Amino acid sequence: MVSSRIAVFFALSSLLFGGTFVAAKAGLAYFPPLLFVAFRFDVAAVVMLAYVGLTSSRSELLPRTRGDVGAILATGVLAIGLTNALLFVGQQYVTSAVASIIYSLNPIMTPVFAAAILSDERLSPRGAAGMGLGLLGVGLVVSPDPANLLGGAVGKGILFVGAVAAALGAVLIRRADSDLSSTVRVAWGLPFAAALSHLLSWSGGESMAAISWTTEAVLALVYVSIFAGVVAYIAYFGLIDAAGAIHANLIFYVVPVVSTLGGWALLGETIDALAIAGFLTIFAGFAVLGSESIDVRSRLPSLPTTPPVSDDESVVRDEPRGYRSD
Repeated sequence: MVSSRIAVFFALSSLLFGGTFVAAKAGLAYFPPLLFVAFRFDVAAVVMLAYVGLTSSRSELLPRTRGDVGAILATGVLAIGLTNALLFVGQQYVTSAVASIIYSLNPIMTPVFAAAILSDERLSPRGAAGMGLGLLGVGLVVSPDPANLLGGAVGKGILFVGAVAAALGAVLIRRADSDLSSTVRVAWGLPFAAALSHLLSWSGGESMAAISWTTEAVLALVYVSIFAGVVAYIAYFGLIDAAGAIHANLIFYVVPVVSTLGGWALLGETIDALAIAGFLTIFAGFAVLGSESIDVRSRLPSLPTTPPVSDDESVVRDEPRGYRSD
């Protein structure tokens, strides 16, 4: 059974990350992409560090082991920093629908890294079938124009590398086996993510003069910093701790659904029959994955068994005392 804590983390991270694609696309009209990401993490880092400073003791805040340091770096550099830098840059070249479906490859890649790096996370044939159904459902929901999928090779390549970075980062966080809470790890990781984004922005020649500070720009920055940043990251990395990297990254199957429903509710976009079929297919995939937790054999009546008898034991047991066979 899925615990209520896991369910809440899953719902929050799926919902808030689902709005990231829309907010990022809106914000890119006013910000250079890497500066947008850098400012996002500047704001999120200040909020998170203030929060953990007020709610955690000194012993809970300080990293003490190599595992703590490794988890912080995997969080800040890979799972947050590089992933989002590539996402925001890649979205300049493709539509949000195409970006969503490329990022939905994340749950497919996570088991590959988990099989190579982790000893306690493996994907069964049933799990692979469930993930396959989920990916098919994402394709039906997004239903991107084939012409768009075939074009924008640069953007798709950048987004794919970002999805790889997210999958690898999630697995390395589990591998590090840190004693720090997920919230503290995010608080330490965000400054690394901000520093990496500023470095990439500077090396790419982006300028502050290119920013257009409008109301829409500020709203987009607030959303990606606080809601899709602080709150979503607390939920997502808590989900990795509670459910494992493979199951945590299933949120990227739900993100396109959230984006589609949000466009319908807020922007008046239509949902066609193909998208509804996609919702049902994704639900079927989750049902298959969820059935892994049910051990059918445990529900069957057990039969009495006798321990096996070796050949030597049977000879000794059957032969009368004093008799020796030649």
